[in-house]
Amino acid sequence: MNCFTKTCLFLGVGITLILYKPIPTMAAEFGEACVFTDTIEYKQYQNPAPWEAKNNKFGIYTYAEEEVLIDLADNLVNSNGGDWGYVLIPYNVKDRDTSKWEKVFDKLNKKHLIPIIQLHDVDVKHYKIQTKEAALFLNKFLWPIKHRYISVYNEPNDDAFWYGDANPKEYAEILNYTIDAFKQVTPNYFMLNGAFNVSAHPSNQYYDSFDFMKKMNDTVPGIFSKLDGWASHSYPQPNFSGTVNAKGRNSITAYKDELQFLSSELGVLKKLRVFITETGWAHAEGQKYNPNYLPVSEVANRIEEAYKSVWLKDDDVQAVMPFTIRYNPPHDHFSWVNVDNVPYEHFQRIREIKKVAGKPENLIDEKVNLTYCTNN
Repeated sequence: MNCFTKTCLFLGVGITLILYKPIPTMAAEFGEACVFTDTIEYKQYQNPAPWEAKNNKFGIYTYAEEEVLIDLADNLVNSNGGDWGYVLIPYNVKDRDTSKWEKVFDKLNKKHLIPIIQLHDVDVKHYKIQTKEAALFLNKFLWPIKHRYISVYNEPNDDAFWYGDANPKEYAEILNYTIDAFKQVTPNYFMLNGAFNVSAHPSNQYYDSFDFMKKMNDTVPGIFSKLDGWASHSYPQPNFSGTVNAKGRNSITAYKDELQFLSSELGVLKKLRVFITETGWAHAEGQKYNPNYLPVSEVANRIEEAYKSVWLKDDDVQAVMPFTIRYNPPHDHFSWVNVDNVPYEHFQRIREIKKVAGKPENLIDEKVNLTYCTNN
């Protein structure tokens, strides 16, 4: 056997070491003379899971392509005492740009940002190979916390986001396969549904989300019980201008109706933590002023009230990631900063809210001295 110190032997149990130097080995018995030879540097996760400790619920929808947007996200969600806030980042399942994503994950680690990676642009005819490759690719990187949050596509009940034909049977099969494929790579993947457009009325473009979910469950019985958490797009409707205190599927607490439907209609017994991966009010200000939306000062009032009186007080809510840090016209009315990256009033107001220093099971650097045995 290899003769290491007891500490070294203990560290080998249940911990994945990222080795930077080789381990010297020698067959010997304990009790023989040992000589210090080298140091192993490795990384491991520490602290309880996020919802078992302090959790900073503040987040924002951002993008991998521009570093400044991640910097702005950090400035927003980790401000005023906050640490370990959340960011929603879209990921094209065909993307294999290792250099880009190494930089992204390095910045997420340094900035103490928890990513929720939202998959998009799968080829439904070749989803199996793309899914397997995406799971392996994303597993290459050093995620900042143990849970590797994955949201499986976006609003699949909307034709616009599902190749012109929202298809509950097809999405159920792809979701089922994606959960299994990612979990086979590592159990640290934490799988979320693709959030539905829950407020959309049935039409030529939209599939009622509850009917869609029921048909999904008919196709793959128990599909929603395979999820680790629930992604929701709880928008203040109508016209992204609703009140904070409204209830139901057109409100910022639409996730409550979704959870109730999962439980009462689809028989989901497990408790699913809620990740609001899109929400927020549209503001009139932008490249072109749009009087159909609220002025930015009122948006600031409502988003601040939503956090303070609704989301922060709801134990079911794990994270809230409004859409979006910055978006090009004509959808710039959802942006939290303008085209010059100057924050709007709601950015400043949320930045000033007192926040919690989260304590997730995050990645830390460790080292240990090794010994090996020599014969006298």
